[in-house]
Amino acid sequence: MRIFTVHLRRHGLDPDHDLIVVKEGFSWPAFFLTGFWALYQRLWLAAALMFAVATAINVVAFVLGVDRLSLVVLQLAFAGTIGFIANDLKRGKLARMGFAWAGIATGIDPEDAVGYFLEREPDLARALGA
Repeated sequence: MRIFTVHLRRHGLDPDHDLIVVKEGFSWPAFFLTGFWALYQRLWLAAALMFAVATAINVVAFVLGVDRLSLVVLQLAFAGTIGFIANDLKRGKLARMGFAWAGIATGIDPEDAVGYFLEREPDLARALGA
């Protein structure tokens, strides 16, 4: 079972657009794709910063004459950091979009987690028409 945070935007209450779950923990897509993952998530500033930091790591390593193994370690450390903070970046974007934290849900996948969450919140399930 995975753990998800549930975010709700109260006006409208459309279950397809106003109830979003975000997985807790490490994001493998963000680890492997860093800036491109941020672009896909429409995190424009984060994407720009990720590309800038990745470029800076490579430029500084080249200027200092860092060996390849050290460069790979630096790049992996950067990608690992992004993997750990990626879902928090998504939650921050949801907060700026007007979504409020509604609770925690567990499930095999996001749809399963929403189902379990709505079972625990019958009033919300009725309001969403689910």
